[in-house]
Amino acid sequence: MRFPLVLSLLLLSTPAWAQDAATAPVEVASSDDPEGAETAPTRVPLDEIRRYVAVFNAVKDAYVEPVDDKKLMHSAIRGLLLDLDPHSTYFDREDAADFDERATGAYDGVGLELLQQPDNTLRVIAPIDDTPAARAGIRSGDVIVAIDGKPISAEDGMAPLRGAPGSSLVLTLQRDGRPAPFDLSLTRETIRLASVRSRLLEPGYGYVRISTFQADTGADFQRQLDKLQAGGKLQGLVLDLRSNPGGLLTSAVQVADDLLDKGNIVSTRGRIAVSDARFDATPGDRLHAAPLVVLVDAGSASASEVLAGALRDNNRARVVGSRTFGKGSVQTVLPLDNGDSVKLTTARYYTPSGKSIQASGIVPDVVLRPQQALTAAPTIGSDYSEATLPGHLRGDDEDPKGYRAGDVLEGDQPIAAALAELKKKLPVSAQLAPAGPERKR
Repeated sequence: MRFPLVLSLLLLSTPAWAQDAATAPVEVASSDDPEGAETAPTRVPLDEIRRYVAVFNAVKDAYVEPVDDKKLMHSAIRGLLLDLDPHSTYFDREDAADFDERATGAYDGVGLELLQQPDNTLRVIAPIDDTPAARAGIRSGDVIVAIDGKPISAEDGMAPLRGAPGSSLVLTLQRDGRPAPFDLSLTRETIRLASVRSRLLEPGYGYVRISTFQADTGADFQRQLDKLQAGGKLQGLVLDLRSNPGGLLTSAVQVADDLLDKGNIVSTRGRIAVSDARFDATPGDRLHAAPLVVLVDAGSASASEVLAGALRDNNRARVVGSRTFGKGSVQTVLPLDNGDSVKLTTARYYTPSGKSIQASGIVPDVVLRPQQALTAAPTIGSDYSEATLPGHLRGDDEDPKGYRAGDVLEGDQPIAAALAELKKKLPVSAQLAPAGPERKR
């Protein structure tokens, strides 16, 4: 497969933070003619720049209290990215370091993947397995409205969630189906993300859970798969991507490559050439063509959707669960010379069939409903999807009429349903086949 070497493409539903920035010089033609500047390659809109300066000066001179220049610039740059889409943001040096920590798998906090909304509240994309947040019962789709009794500010974002291991905090949450906000107490700890776990569901049938895609996920997946097959060839595998918020695209591609013998995995398309990429499978299937079922839900986003789409479009797996989140955009992290970074949406991704799942998600072959639906209780995450985020990129196949977001599927019942599906007769392309020589290592 071919990996782009210039930029690191990221598919992660991460917080919309924006706090610090450095101003870039405006290129003006040598004649110093304003019209020349507007037709220069940078195409700086000088009239709008002048308007910004006028507002900046008005605030500096007339606001009821003194305002720091740096704070004004922070707000201005935050606004520049805020109205683009929910996933483009500015990282100051600390935020950039935190982002890197999450990709490598260790940080101090409570274990949540979050998205900051225009009203500054924090929507939970997914709690990370075996962390304080998951153990406290926080769910995908919950909204954090206060931390330690204080409303969330645009400047602080989710910084208050971080802190020394052993320190405590109180989150105030809103949840579908509950009439009023409620509090949960959590204790911070060092979050060491084991992104891949596995076990045998019963003799011959394996289970692999991928909670997020980080730098070592591909290698960890190979180790877990080899461990499951140490006692002999599997008759089938359930791959659980429920509430997996995404992560590194290259890690998801590596997992797909380990399960495919040939075919396209994903392609990305943007406005500039460096945003266009194509990832193809190389020969060799580490599962030896054993049947495969992928389990997804409303919290399955971005890179996990890439993996599910690649396996289904190549007729390698059936998808079971609920409609996925629908994040079909690629973010590129652009480092700046002062240590800050810009995370900018630069492309859309397309599954092997050429389909963009932006704001539409992947609809499973077999749809499951949460247990709450059986008792007519409110469905968790019933309006939880990319399509409901303010300012989201419009999808190629987005159709608000008749659209229904997926459900968050919790517990072991969906696993049992996926195993039952796995035991059914699958398409010919997914039938058990002779292993042949293994060529991937």
